[in-house]
Amino acid sequence: MSTLASLRGPVRVLLRQHRTALWAALALLLAGIGSVVAMRVWIAVRSSKELCADGDMTPCGGDTYLPTYARTSTETFLSEGGTAMVLLAALVGVFVAGPLIARELDSGTFRFAWAQSVSPTRWLVARLTLPLVLATAGFVILMPVYRWGRAFASDHPYAHGLQRYAEGVYPGLGPVLLGYTVLAVALGALCAVLLRRTLLAASATALLFGLVFATMTKVRYRLWQPVRLTGDNGPDGASWYLRSGMLTSSGKEVGWEDCYTVDGFIDHVACMRHRGGVTQFVDFHPASHFWPIQLVETGILLVLAALALALAFRVLRRRHG
Repeated sequence: MSTLASLRGPVRVLLRQHRTALWAALALLLAGIGSVVAMRVWIAVRSSKELCADGDMTPCGGDTYLPTYARTSTETFLSEGGTAMVLLAALVGVFVAGPLIARELDSGTFRFAWAQSVSPTRWLVARLTLPLVLATAGFVILMPVYRWGRAFASDHPYAHGLQRYAEGVYPGLGPVLLGYTVLAVALGALCAVLLRRTLLAASATALLFGLVFATMTKVRYRLWQPVRLTGDNGPDGASWYLRSGMLTSSGKEVGWEDCYTVDGFIDHVACMRHRGGVTQFVDFHPASHFWPIQLVETGILLVLAALALALAFRVLRRRHG
């Protein structure tokens, strides 16, 4: 009997047991898609008030740029779309840790499945495969919709909140979201077999996932070597600005932050020159670094997920054979 065929029975049982949660997940998916579509339609309807191709309601070429409320609201809504999808991935992990695995280990109902020639390993594989496949399929549908809505809402010059490197946008634009999904499921399995208590396992999964996500957000700019420009040149608007300042004649960096005072802002350029600065510099990630950073982060997440899964199966075999 093939591995796939051997999983059909346990998977069907899971579908029946957790059909309410599956319907709720489908409702969330449809709500997310519907919200993006509604926002785009709203922008299109309100476009009659726009006097310029870039969405400006004031005369073209003037010093003032004023977008419609539909555009600003959509930007605010979509600016945290990537973070919202990561939170959904975390929710999948919490569900795996709690109701899907730990609750059965806690209550002892897993013995009924194991008594029917379902091995502990196959039992756990079924509980990982179903949420992982369904969550991945949902995000594969949701991500293009989000990219479509973002592209339409960011076609004016002041949509800074929708830049691809923005913290709330970045996770929803590439494979890193799938990496977080796999990691959430893996952490859920590990916490469940280790702790065997529904609430405790779910809480530990949320905590570990949040710790990884916060850490990756902080170190993301280090995942790829940034570019440095010197002189008066600067990065374009699609770049991820990191740091700027001046270089001394010996190459030592003098940053803007070195010239902050308790009394407020001062003439930073004069301050940096006083400290020996002779040439301005700026460190940044250009648009071309987006996909390398995404792939490196995804790789790190998948390695962490593989380690968590390996440990989960090892604990399960050690306790139950």
